[in-house]
Amino acid sequence: MLKHAETSVPSGPATDAQSVLALRGITKTFPGVKALSEVALELIPGKVTALIGENGAGKSTVVKILTGIYQPDGGDILVDGAPTVFATPQAAADNGVTAIHQETVLFDELSVAENIFLGHAPRGAFGLIDRKAMRAAAREILDSIGAAIDPDHKLKDLGIASKHLVAIARALSIDARVVIMDEPTAALSHKEIEELYALVDTLKAQGKAILFISHKFDEIFRIADNFTVFRDGQLIGHGAIADVTEADLVRMMVGRDISQIFPKRASSLGDVVLRVTGYAHPTEFDDISFELRRGEILGFYGLVGAGRSEFMQALFGITRAMAGRVEIDGAPVKIGSAADAVSHGIVYVPEDRGKQGAILDLPIFQNVTLPSLGRISGKGFLKLAEEFKLAREYTERLDLRAASLDTPVGNLSGGNQQKVVIAKWLATQPKVIILDEPTKGVDIGSKAAVHEFMAELAARGLAVIMVSSEIPEVLGMSDRAIVMREGRMVAELPKAELAPETLVRHAAGI
Repeated sequence: MLKHAETSVPSGPATDAQSVLALRGITKTFPGVKALSEVALELIPGKVTALIGENGAGKSTVVKILTGIYQPDGGDILVDGAPTVFATPQAAADNGVTAIHQETVLFDELSVAENIFLGHAPRGAFGLIDRKAMRAAAREILDSIGAAIDPDHKLKDLGIASKHLVAIARALSIDARVVIMDEPTAALSHKEIEELYALVDTLKAQGKAILFISHKFDEIFRIADNFTVFRDGQLIGHGAIADVTEADLVRMMVGRDISQIFPKRASSLGDVVLRVTGYAHPTEFDDISFELRRGEILGFYGLVGAGRSEFMQALFGITRAMAGRVEIDGAPVKIGSAADAVSHGIVYVPEDRGKQGAILDLPIFQNVTLPSLGRISGKGFLKLAEEFKLAREYTERLDLRAASLDTPVGNLSGGNQQKVVIAKWLATQPKVIILDEPTKGVDIGSKAAVHEFMAELAARGLAVIMVSSEIPEVLGMSDRAIVMREGRMVAELPKAELAPETLVRHAAGI
């Protein structure tokens, strides 16, 4: 039965004799921020519980409490109904709690077996690692999850999906009773996602209690049995997934209805601002040609490996094209570096914001102003007041949520990190902005905000290139879409011809 409260914090589901792990009245406060306020959560063997909420809702804090990284300021952690303290990550592991994160924390130069048993390898005489026993145990765990991976292979030789399976095998090597999956499908293809679903079914059949964190509602309704919704550090609702609709969850997540994730806008296209002709790279893409007008959102769609990101990185000067011509406002320009691209008014928000988009150890305001230092300095000195003013202007426009602009970007949620990267480039006042998977790993509320802002940018005359693997996003936001396959443009579709079947057919070569 659905439990939902807007004016008071629900106490959570009643303690169930079947629950393996439960939280009751958990509170956690950081300087200037109350991350959690008396939240509750219950995990049941053989069931998947989806933890849902916007970025900054408290999901990551709960995961760190469940894995012993943080200790709560108040409330109880119950294991099999008995109060327990997870003073360290090892204490959580000893109680059968393990987590599989969006970005796998593994070691490329070690073998699969070594990664699985790192820190708790079986040992033989004189305390030496028993490598034969380790390989055999690794093979047994891999077989149990249907992973046809050689335990002796180096991790660096595996693909992303196989690395995820190794991470899952590592989690299971501690005889886990609770498996936390944090955005596990973010880097997987459609086929690999289906394989992950089958693996979740296997884990359920083994009696594992699974906490599944995802921003994708199709995944939640596909595999979850129960749900718990957080908003602003509070428990808003919980119940059986069968008792709610997508609209119900959205309303609980954001406190309002989002009837239109993709804002309606009247397209008013201006002159051609960017013209690309015959752009080619020796190995990644070939013969890319198109025009982009002021006020236009041009979508780029394709399957994994289509060459979209590789082309965008070349257009931004990160890599070098072998051939081709670029014109800005009708004049040819040479782009040999990212600095060249920025000077000509082209900016790029990358897909991998953590590695390519931001300096995680620096505070928000320094990340935002980094490409615009010339505007906020004089006689060789930075004007701190101007720097904060510029950072505040663009972070407020994107509704960035943080305790202060001094907060290190690495401390922000994924969606807020994305907003910092977008703000950084908007502050340069570009002519063309390339958004590579702009809402990847972003919750539905923040996704709507990014879409709304994207529409606002186009309305102001900025030319937008949007690379996206999400068909609804391409359909909802694009004035026109280009489909790529195996490094080539295979279709250029006007708004009237955009349809899911059409995009997939061209992308798959059907």
